[in-house]
Amino acid sequence: MIAAIAEGATRIQNYSTGADCHSTLGCVRALGIEVAGSGTEFVIHGKGLDGLRGPAQDLDAGNSGSTIRMLSGILAAQPFRSRIGGDESLSRRPMQRIMKPLAEMGARIRAVEDKFPPLEIDGAKLRPIEYKLPVASAQVKTCVLFAGLFAEGETSVIEPVRSRDHTEIALREFGAELKTERQKITVVGRPRLMGREVVVPSDLSSAAFFLVAALLVPGSQLTIEGVGLNPTRSALLDFLVGMGAKIAIPKLESQNGELVGEIDVQYSELRGGVIEGSLTAALIDEIPVLAVLGAATEQGLTVKNASELRIKETDRIKTVVDNLRRMGVAAEETADGMVIPGRQKFRAAQFDSFGDHRIAMAFAVAALRADGESAIEGAEAASVSFPEFWEKLARCARS
Repeated sequence: MIAAIAEGATRIQNYSTGADCHSTLGCVRALGIEVAGSGTEFVIHGKGLDGLRGPAQDLDAGNSGSTIRMLSGILAAQPFRSRIGGDESLSRRPMQRIMKPLAEMGARIRAVEDKFPPLEIDGAKLRPIEYKLPVASAQVKTCVLFAGLFAEGETSVIEPVRSRDHTEIALREFGAELKTERQKITVVGRPRLMGREVVVPSDLSSAAFFLVAALLVPGSQLTIEGVGLNPTRSALLDFLVGMGAKIAIPKLESQNGELVGEIDVQYSELRGGVIEGSLTAALIDEIPVLAVLGAATEQGLTVKNASELRIKETDRIKTVVDNLRRMGVAAEETADGMVIPGRQKFRAAQFDSFGDHRIAMAFAVAALRADGESAIEGAEAASVSFPEFWEKLARCARS
């Protein structure tokens, strides 16, 4: 998205093969930006802040909440009307959190029942604002910062707790002026962004499934290379190490402003723990697979303050507890989390992904610990973020 509104070509290497990221490419093309390449390498021929054109038809974000929420910040500043929606799952995900700040900046947005996609956005000349996020969300923060690029003056976002800062790093790399003061991030409007060469680190949230798999299966030892180790994402490793996980990082370097390294992990007997408060926000995407791990720990896992999970691709509190119970694992659903006792045995089961990529992958990992052969209905959902997941999991299991 940043490359599309930068001037000149941006070459992106190690681009995700996931469907979500390709939904973004499709939207960028529909906005008049030339995209060349295939596989994991693409060249985006950006046209600057004022170079996008009105799409001939609705923009399709597929299953990607990231695409619709972040891109809406850019669409809100355009001199044309656009309409952006997605699949059935995305159409059930509320969008008020981005609609409110964008309306304050001057955009006009209509939605189904005033909250659900598709969003019809009448772009406008935006005014800068200072916006305090009611709930920590890197997607909403990014949406507001993207809109702020087009406003004259300074736009600020204040976070209740620090969220992942990939957007801030990327904006600086492309030439934007940002100021950070504690949990307040300010972007200066109307920068001249310039295309550049970018190597994307591999995603720690995707690596989490393999970290947990190694921690679950006795005798396992695994090395994961080229993983993004941004400090705002390190909570996952800190949490696992705090439970007793044997994890080491033998290599670490900086690429395009992001820390990238190698992770060594081996099977460990873990104590268990509690995920709550700011830690919940930091681990929100990893909670499904950590819930699986919790059942195998000594003291179990308790998750609190995670109501955000109920408005993901599925109600992830409900779908995690449902699938755990299918394999004979005791699990209690709470209003904003779950309680999973430790020292439990995993029975083979018939799981259901409910069309959610993280649920499919989490319970593939759970099946590795089970006492027999398991099956997962809707396993293809993993392709939303990680099409190679099944191949890589099979390779790990063989070795």
